[in-house]
Amino acid sequence: MTIEKAIHGSELTVSLIGRLDTSTAPMLEAEICEIGPETKKLILDFSGLEYVSSAGLRVILAAQKVMSAQGEMSIRNANGNILEIFAITGFSDILTIE
Repeated sequence: MTIEKAIHGSELTVSLIGRLDTSTAPMLEAEICEIGPETKKLILDFSGLEYVSSAGLRVILAAQKVMSAQGEMSIRNANGNILEIFAITGFSDILTIE
């Protein structure tokens, strides 16, 4: 998986390309741990994400918890398979999906 970041003021966009699974989730987790209090909005751009596993869901939930304490988080451009996973797991009820 490839992670690309773009910062615009207090907004951080993290674009994920590839698969978010057991072997790659620690990469995203490391990025989440680096988010400072100056970040008020986190956008996860899933336009290049093909798949997310339960390990990836755990990291997404951790990111949501971090950002709910200091701002907001949204997910953009998720494909149909990922949206279905969010619906089945109930994540679509707790995440902001654009």
